[in-house]
Formats: sequence, C-alpha cells, structure tokens
Amino acid sequence: MTLSDMAACACGLSEAHLTEYKGKQLHHEIIDDYRALESAAKNAGFDLEIASAYRSFERQSLIWNNKFSGKRPILNANNGPVDIANLSEIEIIQAIMLYSAMPGASRHHFGTDLDVFAPNLLKPGQTLQLEPWEYQFDGPFYTLNIWLDKNLSKFGFYRPYEEFKGGVASEPWHISHIACSQDLFEYQNIENINQALKASNVFGRNTLIENMPSLYERFVSNVCEL
Repeated sequence: MTLSDMAACACGLSEAHLTEYKGKQLHHEIIDDYRALESAAKNAGFDLEIASAYRSFERQSLIWNNKFSGKRPILNANNGPVDIANLSEIEIIQAIMLYSAMPGASRHHFGTDLDVFAPNLLKPGQTLQLEPWEYQFDGPFYTLNIWLDKNLSKFGFYRPYEEFKGGVASEPWHISHIACSQDLFEYQNIENINQALKASNVFGRNTLIENMPSLYERFVSNVCEL
C-alpha cells in the first residue's frame, strides 16, 4: 500500500505541491500571500527573508539520524547539549522533538511553513541563529516580532509555535499559512506517518511507531490556536 498523493505531500515524500520562490520551495498556493506579506514588511522597514521553507522526508531523516546517533548535538530548553549516553530510545526521541520534528511529521514538509527573519536588522558580523532570544526584547528581531504579531493574520499566516505548550519549543520565527497548512495537516495523521516511517531507515523508528499516539498528541497536533 502506498500513500495517497496528498498524504505523500503532507509527509515530505512528494514535491508535487511546490514551486520555487527566491531559491526556496514553497507550496504553490501561498506564493501570492507570502509576496504580499513580504512587500508589507518591506514598507515597514523589514527586508523579510526565508531561512527555511520546504524540507523533504529525506532531509528531515538526515537531521534526525544525526541527532539520534550523537553526530549532531541535541539541545535542551536552555540551549545546552543533552547527554544521551544513558538515555533510553524514547527519552532521546522526546529530547530531539523539542526542536526537531520526526520525519513525516514536520510542518516544513507542507511548504506552507517558513522560518523568517530580517537580515537588515543584524549588526555587521552578526549571523542568524534562529534562537528565541533574537526575537525577544533587546534581540535583533524584536521589532520584527512585534510587527509580525500585528500583521501576520492580515495575509493569512499565523505562528503555530508562538509559545511553548509542553511539546515543541517556542519558535517565533516559524510562520504558517493557515488555510493551506490545515488542508495538508489532515493528511499528516498517525496512520500516514507510521506508514512513511515503516518504509524508511529512520533511527528509532520502531520506538516512534510504538509511542506514536502520545508523541503525536504532545509534539505534532499540540500547536497554538489561531
């Protein structure tokens, strides 16, 4: 049994819903709304750019496997490294999912979800970190953060990880196109994610599948309300 076309798009296994925009792959139906948001931001003094847009199942798997195996650090809520030496598989999984979605369950698979920043707000020599402090008071993107609060909904976007709700950490840079993301989220369900994982080489996949209901509730469907 193979995933349907919509499920494949929702789980990062198809790029049929995407089109290129300024070097990034976005869902073709959000281009006009994002362009309008970008233009309004420019008029307000922000050179809005996309740090990350679509991410495939394969790309998410690489990130996941590198963290699961210890090749790439797993960070805790204080941005400190997590020592995974004595952790069980489910504990490693939960630690990873604070900042990184399991393959098949990332909202970046949709092409509707974007990590945005304004490089013109960075000081000379300063580089983007995509950490919450950058969007808080005294951070380089604080004024952008305030502007996004007031304007995102006018262009059909919102922030699913605006605040920590016990699952994914706060990601003030992560914006989502409301209508298109909701359409695809219907197909990013437990059955389709499990099916994608079963056909993969994702590390810890058996533990992921065994614990999928609780992981899905805590880290996938647990987003901020509109």
